[in-house]
Amino acid sequence: MVSLEEIRSSNARIADSLPPGLVAVFLGGTGAVGGTTLRQFAKHTTKPRIYFLGRSQEAGGRLEAELKELNPDGEFCFISADISLLGAVDDVCREIKARENHINLLFLTTGTLRSGTETEEGLDYATAVSYYSRVRFIVNLLPLLQRAPSLRRVVSVLAGTKEGEVNVQDFSGQSLPIVQQRGHLGSMTTLALESIALEAPDVSFVHSFPGSVKTNLGSDVKTASMMILRAVIKVFGPLVNLPYAEAGERQLFLATSARFPPKLEANGAATSGVTVSSEVKVSLASNGEEGSGVYSVNYEGEPGPQKVKDLLMKQRADDVVRKVWLHTEEVFTRVTGSNFVV
Repeated sequence: MVSLEEIRSSNARIADSLPPGLVAVFLGGTGAVGGTTLRQFAKHTTKPRIYFLGRSQEAGGRLEAELKELNPDGEFCFISADISLLGAVDDVCREIKARENHINLLFLTTGTLRSGTETEEGLDYATAVSYYSRVRFIVNLLPLLQRAPSLRRVVSVLAGTKEGEVNVQDFSGQSLPIVQQRGHLGSMTTLALESIALEAPDVSFVHSFPGSVKTNLGSDVKTASMMILRAVIKVFGPLVNLPYAEAGERQLFLATSARFPPKLEANGAATSGVTVSSEVKVSLASNGEEGSGVYSVNYEGEPGPQKVKDLLMKQRADDVVRKVWLHTEEVFTRVTGSNFVV
């Protein structure tokens, strides 16, 4: 386990280890995990340029002002968008591509517990927010990530180390009970990242689990069961929740440490991140190999249990990686007309 002290030591070396002017995109930047990580990134980097997305213009404006206080030399741009819609995702990516020639970090945290509804594009709302829009952002912005002269990293905060069986008869997960959806989407995410990494071995991909953090997830769901769940969380959450700042520190480490290097290190080791100390080793990747570019880790930065590794291995042997990606591309083409936005 990587200790919190080691994590903080690594984060404290970001300004000296990584160049000024890092460009980052935070999808879900006004939410709990995204917001606290965004604050930590702004605090520890030199002259960063950060785009962060959310729905509320008011919340975005407040956070933009706070970030400017944290780092007066940084540039912060809030973009209001409904990222449940792939068309909106494409519009945002076009805007970012028009402004930037590279990106160092893409940090993704969007999610919802709303079920049984569809987006205007005919996709399951929960899967659109947690999976399709995230992958669409990655695919669209991948060329900019590959052009970065230093850190090249994608972090998707969802269900790393909690992967389960992928239901290949229902990739969208609409028919699955809620207790199975996390494992289903967790494996979909990890296997999709493995597919993308084949085309971009010079970028590292981290699928993380945030731990227990107080969030507004589920606030848009008004069912009786959700009201009961929120009541339980209100009573017991303070006993197990990570402090906000610590949650951000841990995710910042996942986003910047050379513990999670790309398979192919471009520019020497410059794209790997902050050099690890002698106490911290390069992580085992999702395929069980050291440093192979795709990492499924918990909030402590550690790979999942053996049973999860075995499950992922079985799904690879059953050709689920290809099936997941073919389904994803089919959805992209059907909804937007192309696999990615130019």
